[in-house]
Amino acid sequence: MHVAVAGNIGSGKTTLTTLLAKNFKWEPHYEDVDDNPYLNDFYEDMQRWSFNLQIYFLKNRFAQVAEIMRSDKKIIQDRTIYEDAHIFAPNLHAMGLMTTRDYRNYIDLFKLMEEFIKPPDLLIYLRGSVPSLVNQIQKRGRPYENTIRIDYLKRLNERYEAWISTYEQGKMLVVDIDELNFAENPEHLGMIVNRVNAEMNGLF
Repeated sequence: MHVAVAGNIGSGKTTLTTLLAKNFKWEPHYEDVDDNPYLNDFYEDMQRWSFNLQIYFLKNRFAQVAEIMRSDKKIIQDRTIYEDAHIFAPNLHAMGLMTTRDYRNYIDLFKLMEEFIKPPDLLIYLRGSVPSLVNQIQKRGRPYENTIRIDYLKRLNERYEAWISTYEQGKMLVVDIDELNFAENPEHLGMIVNRVNAEMNGLF
């Protein structure tokens, strides 16, 4: 079984992945942030490093999904391969931070990979306003995120909403982080657990 948590930067994907993994006794698979060799460079010079960063994420995410498909465990994944291809890469291209040549190469590679993977059984989308995202980003205080611009988060949010509105690969649960503070409020977390339980009952 494969559950995945999707959402913009600062939406709380890693936190919710950890909390749900603990609650349901699932195995968590996290996004490679701390060991990412391109992330610092990317935030310093997005145009130079955008393609390198996106290829690195795509490779890691494909390897993650391949591992999940081979496993007989119940796994929850922090961020999906679809977000890389439908949100981050096209956003960088639209902003002029990735060349059309590189973008086409990237998309061709993703389409090839997509033929070999299965979507998650349940997608949990964390929806949040830009002020909520900024607040979360400031709270965790990662140095390389200090240069993230408001308009960048806004553009990503718009792409997330467009992607989610057409998502038909499987079951989906939307969690509004403006209303549910699952990181600090056990009652709010309990509400999400109940909703996940309700969705999961339809998977078996």
